[in-house]
Amino acid sequence: MAKRGVDMARSGALRLLAGVREGLSLSDQAGALKALPPADQARAARLAAAVLRHQSRADGVIAAYVGRKPSPQVADILRLAVVEMLDLDGAAHGVVDAAVTLTRGLGQKGQAASGMVNAVLRKVSAHPGWADLPPQPMPAWLRDPVAAAYGEDAALAIEAAHQAGAPLDLTTKPGVAVEGAEPLPTGSLRLHGPAQVSALPGYAEGDWWVQDAAAALPARLLDPRPGERIADLCAAPGGKTLQLAAAGAQVTAVDISPARLRRVAENLKRCALTADLIAADALEWRADSPLDAILLDAPCSATGTIRRHPDLPFLRDGSGIPALIDLQARLIDHALSLIPPGARMVYAVCSLLPDEGEAQVAAALSRHPGLRVDTPALPGVPADWITPEGGLRTRPDYWPDRGGMDGFFMARLRKAG
Repeated sequence: MAKRGVDMARSGALRLLAGVREGLSLSDQAGALKALPPADQARAARLAAAVLRHQSRADGVIAAYVGRKPSPQVADILRLAVVEMLDLDGAAHGVVDAAVTLTRGLGQKGQAASGMVNAVLRKVSAHPGWADLPPQPMPAWLRDPVAAAYGEDAALAIEAAHQAGAPLDLTTKPGVAVEGAEPLPTGSLRLHGPAQVSALPGYAEGDWWVQDAAAALPARLLDPRPGERIADLCAAPGGKTLQLAAAGAQVTAVDISPARLRRVAENLKRCALTADLIAADALEWRADSPLDAILLDAPCSATGTIRRHPDLPFLRDGSGIPALIDLQARLIDHALSLIPPGARMVYAVCSLLPDEGEAQVAAALSRHPGLRVDTPALPGVPADWITPEGGLRTRPDYWPDRGGMDGFFMARLRKAG
């Protein structure tokens, strides 16, 4: 049964990798694994993510032993086996055996390729120097502006952080502790190693929610106060809505997707928190009563989350970024129109690209006379995270000894008043 479970997980991982090749994200493919037991679903997702994080390294190893380029299906089987053996310390005999069986399952062409797979992987099992191979590079459309903004050394460090993946971060209600979690300087808690979220202490009680440490900073930067009327625009998946509600604010969460808002509602219920949820285009929505503040987590390239979403570089080509930049600017202008003079707004994006962050704020300041940036003063935030514009920039290579963090830009804007 154990071997069958491992093979089911491997087959599931290969289905996920095929979906990515067809343009589907890993998160869009939950249905591809629904026939598997939960443990196999989780293992399949972990294996697929590991292959995507190491694909260029695995391809380099495979190329040393393969004369002709294999078919995409066989290439995925080879990559999976290479990563299992060389990175995940899988037992060579079992991994090779499973790869050969999976290859034969591809039909007549698989039967013909199975001997090659067997021979190649037996050689790969003794391949030296895996740990010394460079991390998978970002695609050029992302790497070039990242290196230009932060330097070549930082770009390499960001790639290494992407390859390492991400631990599990939690945001708690005030005063809640989680056994075994590492307190982070900015106030989040971090768990290292695999974990089943719903089985962790405090989950059923609604004591906390999953949220990367960097993603928790925009709400802290807004500094919500009890009773304040705050709009969370583009609110899903809802971590920031929960933070604002836990601080005692009267929160209106606006998102264009009713399905994503249902997930926000589920988390609010689990955590015994309340907010008004409105399915609407944030560009068209207007509040029924005056607002005290706005949190705008704008749609963006999501390039700051690659360590959590290693499929992203395989699905994007950068062509949609100009349209996103235009949308972000319009959202900033509209959000500012919703608050009175002197009120504050936090603009945030989970992007590594300055055009979506620092440059957006600079452009907003030029469009809105009297608009200013409140320089952050948050616990655990070092001075070198503060940008010349007065915003806050996080990167995946920050906190390397702790496991990194997502890439974000955020700024608290104060309307002229």
